[in-house]
Order: sequence, then C-alpha cells, then structure tokens
Amino acid sequence: MKWQGVIPAITTPFREDLSVDHDFLARHASWMAGAGCTGVVALGSLGEGATLELEEKIAILKTCVQALHVPVVAAISALSTDAAVRLAKSAQEAGCSGLMVLPPYVYSTDWREMKAHMAAILRATDLSCMLYNNPIAYRTDFLPEQVAELAGEHENLHAVKESSADIRRVTAIRSLIGDQLAILVGVDDLIVEGIAAGATGWIAGLVNALPRESVDVFDGAMRGDDVSDLYHWFLPLLRLDVVPKFVQLIKLVQQEVGMGSERVRPPRLMLAGQEREKALRVIRAALASRPRA
Repeated sequence: MKWQGVIPAITTPFREDLSVDHDFLARHASWMAGAGCTGVVALGSLGEGATLELEEKIAILKTCVQALHVPVVAAISALSTDAAVRLAKSAQEAGCSGLMVLPPYVYSTDWREMKAHMAAILRATDLSCMLYNNPIAYRTDFLPEQVAELAGEHENLHAVKESSADIRRVTAIRSLIGDQLAILVGVDDLIVEGIAAGATGWIAGLVNALPRESVDVFDGAMRGDDVSDLYHWFLPLLRLDVVPKFVQLIKLVQQEVGMGSERVRPPRLMLAGQEREKALRVIRAALASRPRA
C-alpha cells in the first residue's frame, strides 16, 4: 500500500429508500480512479460510516474492491474497541489493502486509553495502516510525540492523516520521525500548504465531484509548479469540506456536476431553503468559471 497521491474519502450513495446504491458506488469509484486518483477510502465521515450497519460496510468494501484496480482503504471507527477490531478483520477478508484507523466515536479520554484502542486495531491485521488525527471532529488529538510512539511500536503503521488544520503538525511529525510515516492532508483547503510542508498525499473530499481538478492541483503542487490560479479557483469549493454539513455540501456538488445525488441518511437532512440556495450560488459560480483542460 502506497500512501501517496489523491485518495478520495468516497461518499456513500443512497437510493430513494436510502439503501446503498452499489451500482453507482462502483461507477463513481471507477470514475475517480480513471481521473488519476491513487486509491479510495470508504466508510469514513464523508462516507456516513456512522449510519451504516456492519453488513452494509462489508458490502461497500467488497463493491469497491471488485470495481477498482487501485487500493481500497477501510475507515475503522466504532463505539467500542471490539467492534473496531471486528471491522478491521472484516475489511481484510473483503480484500482491502489498508486501514484508516480512527479513535472511538463519542468517548474521548487520555493517551493511555486512546493508545490502547488504536493499538488493538493496529494489531488486528497485518494490513498497512494510517492513523487519522482529527481533534476537531473526534475531540481526540494525537500529538506528534504520540504519533511517533505508535509508529515506533507498530510496524504496519505507515501513514498519518493530519486533519487538525494546523499545518505546523506536518513539520512537527517530520522533525520527530523523518520519513518513517507518510503524511497525508485531510483538510481540503490546506492541500497546497500541506505539500509545501512535506505531505505526500491527500485524503480528499471535493474530489468526489471534481477529480480531474483535484489531481491537477495535487500533482502540480508536488512538482513545484505554480498552481495558484487553479487553487484560488478551487478554494470556495474546497472550503465546503471544513464545515459541519460538509457531507450534504459535497454531495450537492456531486449532484450539480451530474455525478451523484444529494441524498443523505438521518440524522443528516438534505439542505433546504436559504441554506441550500446560498450553497448553490457558491457552487454554480465556481462551476461556471471552471478551468478547461
């Protein structure tokens, strides 16, 4: 598993009855891979993993594995450690190439307990793993020293998805362990800055609607090209990834480009009224000035 390039945190498509639309899921994943994405992460926050039953999660992973020639990564998150370990083992059985390991839902506590939770998942399989640090969403903050500690104790921990929105974390981790772990940016509107700081991958959100533009920004920044014009065009859309209703917003962008539906599972509801109208103005203004290949 190579933790590099643009790796979509893929959305989960739903039919009108809110069952998973596996036909579209396979087509969507293949479309993004065809645009140059280097893998797919399924079941994450953007994938509405918290609303999916275990059987649905396994079926989604199998659909992605069967549809793709690039690695499929399973996001491992649960209320309990035992449930997370079961999902990790099921992901390996489904053919996944890697795991994105999250802290537990709801419960956030001290390093001793959080380390034990993460370690149990890392030991559950021999799959390549990426630690997901997102203190904004999950209230657990894995500090650079703690990331280094986990990396020193688990040979299959190969990457960290850094979503603290503090670009200094990238350089802090690298100063402790060098290139031992690949660092991937998990905040869409920090990708160019993250690459400048040493990140080599992007777990991306707006890529679900705009994969070519996402790959162009990433590849250009990695080469050291001036991508300022493309990045500035993209930023109003990328910022939709960093607000509470990011799932609804990104799915709405997908619908606007003709590659998906805005349907979400409760407790999320589709955007409505002035909130939806404001979002559509931002989206349509950006798409109207969309760069042409």
